[in-house]
Amino acid sequence: MTATLLYDVVPSPLGDLLLTSDGERLTGLIFDEAPTDEMERDRAALKRSVDQLKAYLAGELTEFDLGLEQPGTEFQQRVWAELMAIPYGETISYAELAHRIGQPKASRAVGCANGRNRIAIVVPCHRVIAADGTLGGYGGELWRKEWLLNLERR
Repeated sequence: MTATLLYDVVPSPLGDLLLTSDGERLTGLIFDEAPTDEMERDRAALKRSVDQLKAYLAGELTEFDLGLEQPGTEFQQRVWAELMAIPYGETISYAELAHRIGQPKASRAVGCANGRNRIAIVVPCHRVIAADGTLGGYGGELWRKEWLLNLERR
């Protein structure tokens, strides 16, 4: 039997954000997605995540302190761990991210792993940009990426 996935929805300048949890760790922070019938709303279980997210969006928090759980391949886990090491307010290129994980020719694979990140904002995939300085892609739409980067530049 699978454990029930807990959720809460947070209205934000980026639209409604769906947060999910296994009861102990944050398992998702997703743009524009509605909870499913299999999920159970539990504001108490997600209070710490919601409080930190709201503080971040208000410009009052620069580093999250949350337990995270996100299934993925070993390669994806390495990419996501390296995303967490990008300091608040800084950006790096996909090529630089590939270099940092020891696979300098894997820029495209890094981009794919970045796109599979299900814990947006907290695992800051928005901090990765194209080598020419343009925003590149973003699963949450480019206007959100730009908004997040502008927030962190303030």
